[in-house]
Amino acid sequence: MLSAYRGFPKSIYIIFVVQIINRFGDFVVPFLTLYLTIKLGLSFATTGVIVMVASVVSIPGSILGGEFADQLGRKRVYVMAQTIAGILLIPCAFLNNSSVIVICILLATFFNGAVRPAINSMIADILPPHKRQLGYSLSYLGINVGVALGPIIAGFLFNHSLPLLFIGDAITSFIAVSLVIYHIEEVDPLTSEVAVTAEEKDESGNLLEVMLKRPKIIILLLISIIYSAVYIQHRFSLPIMLDSLFLTQGPEKFGLLMSVNALTVLILTMWVTHITKRFKHLTNMVIAGVLYAIGFGMVGQISTFYMFMISTVLWTLGEILMATNFGVYVANHSPRNYRARFSALSGLNKAIGGALGTSLMGLYIGLNGIKAVWNLTFVLSCTAAMLMFLLSVYSSRKYSKRLPDCIQSRDSGRS
Repeated sequence: MLSAYRGFPKSIYIIFVVQIINRFGDFVVPFLTLYLTIKLGLSFATTGVIVMVASVVSIPGSILGGEFADQLGRKRVYVMAQTIAGILLIPCAFLNNSSVIVICILLATFFNGAVRPAINSMIADILPPHKRQLGYSLSYLGINVGVALGPIIAGFLFNHSLPLLFIGDAITSFIAVSLVIYHIEEVDPLTSEVAVTAEEKDESGNLLEVMLKRPKIIILLLISIIYSAVYIQHRFSLPIMLDSLFLTQGPEKFGLLMSVNALTVLILTMWVTHITKRFKHLTNMVIAGVLYAIGFGMVGQISTFYMFMISTVLWTLGEILMATNFGVYVANHSPRNYRARFSALSGLNKAIGGALGTSLMGLYIGLNGIKAVWNLTFVLSCTAAMLMFLLSVYSSRKYSKRLPDCIQSRDSGRS
């Protein structure tokens, strides 16, 4: 399984390291809910609105980032957006004005939104379709190598040295930017010799016209909003649940669960990818929905930290399947001259789902209590998995009625 990651271009390995550094230093976002409620003393409803806004502002950031990445180049947009995001976090370490701090965090989130379509498009530009799943898998592993250690350190800083929480986040951003500047060359997908699928051929017209030619992508994005609304609860509702059960130990318990999440990814991603690579991408995402239903649904019925670890492993398996299949499916069905914009739209579902999942769930918690959240997540996950299954059936039938009209890899026809 390890040998499958050999032989990639140097840039792919640099992206792997960049993801490690970025996510190791991603101190602020995982603890945003606790920071707003515990350190700033905001209510759950207000916190839900702010976290929702943080998700919403990433939407225009992602869309603009995708637009500029297609027009100006992936590397240039990544460097500018990541640098500005890091700079914006520095004042938060020294200011006492909660309004200014929240504004800086929201602006940093905006520019972080612009980063994602740029770096995701780099992988698709560099690798041919049949290697993209492994490329995205390696990038995903890099993310979780950083997340395996980052939350533990962030949990300590949260309780003992809050200013370093922001400074450390900024410094790691600058280190990652330096690696991209010096070690990754800009790739023009229009002149690249990398093979493409039939659906990756250049398109003309505005983004809406191009999207309407690909209804499967539109349906996928809509269904994935539900997945994202459920998944965001590991950052919003889960820390609140832990705080209610374990009191002052809640933040550290949350940090440990995030490390369990990351270590599960590190240990099992290669195995999960190896086992499920024979399945269609949409089928794997159906399985992810089932794992979300079990993993998140059981949270309201358990009280020991050991069972919380088991729950985390289960929904993490669903996360692995989504991370290693969703982006590949979108990339393999996107025109190469719209690749970054399609990547931005594929992140749109996460932003919308995150916004709905935090704002509405904040109100829901206020009315029904934190334990009621998990029955709702079970129902939502099951609904999303069923819809994804219907899309898989529809997509398979539609694909079987036509033949590919250009060179395609073994994986390019997956639906």
